[in-house]
Amino acid sequence: MSLDPIVLLVLIGLLSISCQLFAHKVRLPAILPLLITGIMVGPVFNVLDSNALFGDLLFPLVSLSVAIILFEGALTLDFKQLGAHGKVVTRLCTLGVLIGWVVVAPAAHFFIGVSWEIAFLFSAIVTVTGPTVILPMLRAVRPSKNVSQILRWEGIIVDPIGAILAVLVFEYIISSQNATLHTLMTFGQTILVGVAVGVVFGYGMSVLLRKGSIPDYLINTAVLTMVLGAFELANIAAHEAGLITVTIIGVWLANARDVDVERIIEFKETLSVLLISALFIILAARVDLNQLADIALGSIALLGVILLIARPISVYLATWRTSLRWQEKWLVIWMAPRGIIAAAVSALFALKLEQQGYENAQMLVALVFFVIIFTVTIQSLTTTQIAQFLGEREPAPVGYLIFGGQNFARMLAKELQNAGITVKICDTNWDAISAARMENIPTYYGNPSSAHAERTMDLTGIGNVLVLSPHKHLNAQITQYFQHIFGEDRVFGLHHADMNNSDAHLPNYKYLKSLGLFGALTYSKLASLTASGAVVKKTTLTEQFGIQEYHEKYANNYTPLFMQDPKGRISPFKKESQKPIQPGTQLISLINPDAIKPEPSKT
Repeated sequence: MSLDPIVLLVLIGLLSISCQLFAHKVRLPAILPLLITGIMVGPVFNVLDSNALFGDLLFPLVSLSVAIILFEGALTLDFKQLGAHGKVVTRLCTLGVLIGWVVVAPAAHFFIGVSWEIAFLFSAIVTVTGPTVILPMLRAVRPSKNVSQILRWEGIIVDPIGAILAVLVFEYIISSQNATLHTLMTFGQTILVGVAVGVVFGYGMSVLLRKGSIPDYLINTAVLTMVLGAFELANIAAHEAGLITVTIIGVWLANARDVDVERIIEFKETLSVLLISALFIILAARVDLNQLADIALGSIALLGVILLIARPISVYLATWRTSLRWQEKWLVIWMAPRGIIAAAVSALFALKLEQQGYENAQMLVALVFFVIIFTVTIQSLTTTQIAQFLGEREPAPVGYLIFGGQNFARMLAKELQNAGITVKICDTNWDAISAARMENIPTYYGNPSSAHAERTMDLTGIGNVLVLSPHKHLNAQITQYFQHIFGEDRVFGLHHADMNNSDAHLPNYKYLKSLGLFGALTYSKLASLTASGAVVKKTTLTEQFGIQEYHEKYANNYTPLFMQDPKGRISPFKKESQKPIQPGTQLISLINPDAIKPEPSKT
């Protein structure tokens, strides 16, 4: 089918956003519907011929896209945030990667019949998992805290490490046609140039960002342009050194002092939806179904080696002499779907190998896409049941994420902690976060709906959100973000005193539905009460001292906040009516200053 190029480009865009929306709705990694859609419009129905549409621009498009993906992955590589499982994660991303590489390559060679060069390049590519496929699975499965932290950080760190290994293997393949000495010299030159250019640009960009030399509105554009410039400069100086360069720049910025990369990461997320989503449809459209059918039987055996031999060996050696139980180890073993880096890097190197005259280089893409589709599908469908069987699935989370770290939020968080409820405070104000940490309240510093928070913020045990900040526009964004993750009935916000139907920026119905937490209490009223001495206090109601006596004691000088029934179930008060309060219920309220009796003086 021959369509106008503009029609095809628009179609790719529409299909990309449709896949993203579908994945968002069903809570699946977006890569799966994107790849399946690409195969359907490409080899199945012959609507899209990527080679004919883009011609000589296909290789530059893929090359620059991979550079952006690797840079973003490296930007998340903040070594200070590894936490208690740093040793396990480090082993998985070094020793585990090498084991997977060595074990999978012979299987690819003997089961599929590819050359040793392609086999080792394939095994290097499929060592990576990636947060884009791991994080949606973690939210759905709810594994134990140890498993969740290990898998989250492995997905973040292994992306650039696995990609670097693939770059080095590819460079060896290209240069191995020459004499051994020349091969080693070329190999060393690639690494040296890649690291050197990366360090120079990483240092220079960190200085510019730290000193504020780049205006705020130009930071994202300037950083992206400089990264792509460094990428091409390194490639000109040494063959394929650019991928190492962009990884080094990302790592440098992520670990540089006083350099805020949050905005850059968020910009990358927008770029990903616009560019990367379309890229995977374009790449999947190039898959040869006949080639895929020819290797299907061997690919199943190869997949068995990846999942049941290479991964278990890697995990057991990485967790040797650690406190992890065997159930936790097996859950880590099973949750290893392949993601975006694997798909993009395989397509890039296949194109490069085709240019070098390697026959059947496109087999690399078919193999990698087979592994991605089946690991994501199989593990998405089975991991919840396996976690349940192993006893490693957390119960339905009842804890609270509190956005806003002012005095009232900290007092409320302490009372919830005393009631045995998991709590975490997040805020964009460092003073509020610092004060919460001084009171031993778990915290996250930043926007909890950001890409950085999605990758790094531990939500184990948390299934509800209280929006208690004064930032109205940010409140709406965070409310709607977590309504999708936890459900509309699990996100609560304070009433807006100045909100009326004539407001030109009236939020949507879902946001309005979340408001009314603690009755008609507003943020300004909360701040005023706590500033004048109001306190959060918990009281147990009895047969003798029920809700009526409680009301008589405090009259109109209290606001009910939370109610915990005799079975330990806790729920916040909203403006709508509550269930009847039974004896044995614990009531958490904000007691006004007028109702607080001073302690009698001691003489």
